[in-house]
Amino acid sequence: MKSKNYTFLFVLVLFFTSCKKPDVTKPVKFTSTTYQTVGYDFTGKPNYLLKDTISPSLLSFISTTLPEITDLTISHPELFTSSAIADVAITQPSDVFITFAAQNGANKNSIAYYTYPTNNPPTSAKDIAVITYVFPSAGNQTPLEAGDKVKIGPFNAGTSIGFVLMQNAWNSTTGELNNDAVHFCSNDALNPEVDPKLKKHAVLIKYAPENKILIGFEDTDRTNPQCDNDFNDVVIYATVTGV
Repeated sequence: MKSKNYTFLFVLVLFFTSCKKPDVTKPVKFTSTTYQTVGYDFTGKPNYLLKDTISPSLLSFISTTLPEITDLTISHPELFTSSAIADVAITQPSDVFITFAAQNGANKNSIAYYTYPTNNPPTSAKDIAVITYVFPSAGNQTPLEAGDKVKIGPFNAGTSIGFVLMQNAWNSTTGELNNDAVHFCSNDALNPEVDPKLKKHAVLIKYAPENKILIGFEDTDRTNPQCDNDFNDVVIYATVTGV
């Protein structure tokens, strides 16, 4: 009788194991990361803001290329064929500026950055020592205007800069940031989706007339049926000038 019981239990375990669906997304925890800011007021506007002039043609290009609730993987599939990521590699001593261009998200997202040696890119969250908020409130109801920019460096050659969209990290009631918010990084390897085809959360879009490379972020897990894949939730660009 015992033998039959053991057989029944084995079959039961096998049944439930075979029915378990594989994970499509795995939360990424930045438990060893320290967080800091460049300084900001109660509205989330950074201190010491600088200003770029954003041309009407650039704004038109953004709205035309990244329209709301339009799946970019369908409208511009070429943006997803390259393995290039949106990190910025510094090849000579340089000042680096980050400019806010647009946002179309429902979440109160934040934009931050981290650095690493170019020859030793991060492969997991534990490789990210420090994340610095540059635009604490860059999402819905942001106080930012197109062209608002912040100087985040000088940086030495051999340094690379990665970017992070912190999903709904800004609390507009308390003026505080949530470091435990979901991180969507410009480096695909640090994002939670399991399928490599779904891990990209920052696309590079060239605007040739002004020699700019825009970075468009998607702020929702791409395995979520509610994700619209429009990559316009926050749009920024970096300017690198040699010193």
